[in-house]
This record gives sequence, structure tokens and C-alpha cells, in this order.
Amino acid sequence: MEKSTITLTRKIQLLIDVPSNEKNEMWEKLYRYQNRCFRAANLIVSHLYVQEMIKDFFYLTEEIQYKLADANKDQMGMFNRSKTNSTARMVFDRFKGEIPTDILGSLNNTIQSTFSKNKADYWQGLKSLRNYKKDIPIPLPVKCISKMRYDSEKKAFCFNMFALPVKTYLGRDISDKRLIMEQLLREEIKLCTSQIQLKDRKIYWLAVFEFVKEDHALKPEIIAEASLSLEHSIVVKANNIRINIGSKEEFLYRRLAIQASQKRIQTGIAYLRSGKGVKRKQKALYKTENLESRYVNHRLHVYSRKLIDFCIRQQAGTLILKNQEDKIGIAKDNEFVLRNWSYYELQTKIKYKAEKAGIELIIG
Repeated sequence: MEKSTITLTRKIQLLIDVPSNEKNEMWEKLYRYQNRCFRAANLIVSHLYVQEMIKDFFYLTEEIQYKLADANKDQMGMFNRSKTNSTARMVFDRFKGEIPTDILGSLNNTIQSTFSKNKADYWQGLKSLRNYKKDIPIPLPVKCISKMRYDSEKKAFCFNMFALPVKTYLGRDISDKRLIMEQLLREEIKLCTSQIQLKDRKIYWLAVFEFVKEDHALKPEIIAEASLSLEHSIVVKANNIRINIGSKEEFLYRRLAIQASQKRIQTGIAYLRSGKGVKRKQKALYKTENLESRYVNHRLHVYSRKLIDFCIRQQAGTLILKNQEDKIGIAKDNEFVLRNWSYYELQTKIKYKAEKAGIELIIG
């Protein structure tokens, strides 16, 4: 039976909601949690790999039992507890008192799940064992969030995470983040285990919400056919109606203009006045930081939204993306197209929007 819900992630900036003289202590706590997650993640994945490789240690005697199971439940088992609990107990004992065990438990479950999915590729040599970096996000279980509310004086949504008071910073919020937070307070949607990302002394909440799929009375027999290209970002046809979404002038030329602008700034930096002040020299460059990626991300959201809205208007329950494999192959052979294509990202955005709207997506 098809699931009636879908999970979506929203990136929301958080501010520490304590007096200024207490903020350094809070930052120290968060960075300590991140460091322990980084160390624990690499320990867990290393233990999982060794556990799986034990059966390939040909030099072990026949008396050695190597079934990865609890000895109390399976006579061939080699563990004194369950496989999942083996790595969990290992990091609990190693980092006891330095980080909440709820974080470690959530981290252990995530890594176990990821390892299981990639296990076959590890054995075939298609993937290398994953290495977790120091900027790893901190898991945020739902039970670690409390006192969720909207504060009209601060004009922000406030809550406690790990007993640390924080508030949201939504800025202009041209997306649906405020609406989603309001729905969460009204308990119309469900909050799942999320993550906290620390970057450049800023806190980002990668919040995962569970939505009920939209009901648009779509008809599976009505098929919309879409094609992605450089000339028009999306060309879609359904019920003898055809529309073009996006254009080369709108997307590609604007993107190339941003690239040229950044190149001029980088070239000009070399001829600025000598002396100290790297930040002063690169001030113009900082202003355009991530400008291209932000522009591309916004346009792809707009294009994918227009495509799904068209399918809903036409009551198309099936959406086919035609000839994608051939176009991806052509793009890989052309460096310019590969650099400026971005259609894998567009395809990803179409996929989750179609799933949310209840439209079956077929990629040909």
C-alpha cells in the first residue's frame, strides 16, 4: 500500500536566545557536541566494517563463531548484545557525560542504516568506506526539543534544544517556512528527527517534517510528458496543451553573467592597493559569495513548481521525463554543458514535488 505521507527538509537559521555574556558557554557546548559526533561517527562506521569483515579473516580457526548476532538469542552469535546495541554501547561508554546519549543513539541508528544500504557496494569495490568530517551535523531527536512556541514580542518561534534556548530567524522568508512552523504548532504536521549544522558561527536547523500527501483528484490515465534541455529548462505537454518553462536567456545567460562578474572581481583584486587588509580587498568578492548557486537553486525551485502546477491543472496523475539518460550522456562529453546544466538538481526537485502532490514520476 502506498504511503500517504512524505517527509521534507527545511533549512532554518537559529539564534541563541540567552544574554550576551552566556553565549560563549553555549557555543562551547554545541562545538563540543559536534566534535564528539565526529569522533563517534568514525568509530561506529569502523566497528561496523570490521564486524562485517570478520567472516573474511580466513586465518581464524574453525571454532571461532562469526555470526553477527546476540549469543543469547543465536548459538552461533558472537556478541553479548544485539548488533545495533554493540556500537551504541561502545560510543555511550566512550563519551559518557560529554554529550547526551539521545544524540549518540540517533547518530548510531543513522549510520547503521546508511552502512546497510551501501554494504553491497563496499564489498564490490564500487564505493570506499565513508569518512565523516569535523563539520558533521548534530542529530536532533524530537525528544530533545521542548517548549515550542511563538513569541510575539521577539516575532520568532522559540524552543529549547538540548536545554539550550533558541529562536528562529526567518528573514524575509519568501518560502513556506513560517507557514510550516505555524502548522507544527497547531499539530497539523509532525516533526521528525532533524539535524543541527554549525557553519561560520551560525546555527542552521535542518528540520524534517512529515506531511500528508496533497489530494488533487488526479487521473493516472492522463499523462504529462516533459523534456529538459538547455534551450528551454522544461517543455511539457498534456491534453494537447504544450508550454515552455524557463528559457536560455533567463537561466543560462544570467548564470554566465554571474560567473563573468565574479571572474572580473577576482582578477581586479590583484591590482588593489598593497598592504594589510585582505578582507577589505575581497569585500566585493564576499558580496557575491554563493550568488550563482543561490540564483540557480531559486530558479530550479520556480521551474519545478510551475511544472507540477501545470500537471495539477491538467489532472495528470503520471509525469514522464523523456530521454534523460541520453541527455546526461551528452552533457558528460561537453564540459560547458556539464558545468552549467544543473538538471540532476532540477530532476531531484521535480521528484519530491511530484511525490508530495501524488503524481507518479517516470524517468525515461
